Amino acid sequence: MITKPKFKICRRLGPGVYDKCQTSKFSTTTGKFGGVGGKRPKALSEYGTQLIEKQKIRFSYGITERQLANYIKKASLVKGAGTAERFYEELESRLDNVIYRMGLATSRRATRQMVSHGHFIVNDKKVTIPSYEVKPGDMVKIREGSKTKKIFDNMPEKLKDYTAPVWVSFDAGKMEGKVLAKPKNIETFLDLNAVLEFYSR
Repeated sequence: MITKPKFKICRRLGPGVYDKCQTSKFSTTTGKFGGVGGKRPKALSEYGTQLIEKQKIRFSYGITERQLANYIKKASLVKGAGTAERFYEELESRLDNVIYRMGLATSRRATRQMVSHGHFIVNDKKVTIPSYEVKPGDMVKIREGSKTKKIFDNMPEKLKDYTAPVWVSFDAGKMEGKVLAKPKNIETFLDLNAVLEFYSR
């Protein structure tokens, strides 16, 4: 069940922010135009739109204002690559997000808790920092002592209908996954360029 605070956030920022908002019930409640009772929302200024897009990213990935600013700063310093593309790679390369993309939980919030509780090993080293940056070639394994935890029960069954992005893979039998390549942008509801423009002011 979606909580009232999350419902309000989804109603303001769109259903893509939280997985639990992506239901027909949510669409019916928000109406055709996304406002309360289906009322058409007021037109936003360019600045207002950029603020909304910034909040979408923050709530989607569960990151702080400072983390967001740091990701943008880091992406802007890389030469020879599109800033928006690099910005997306920074967001998607977080360990909590990679585990989410592998299909081990239905939300990034859940995977953040799983990482913080020490359930994962990256390249044979236990990592408890959700923002830990993984890279192509990195192996992500469920810690031996965590494999019997209830959250990992029936992994093959849970993942049978899940299709992971092409840049990650997970073997439910071995309970380990791998980062195959750099993340490819699959989040069509996020306007990364609008956020970059906001921070370039």
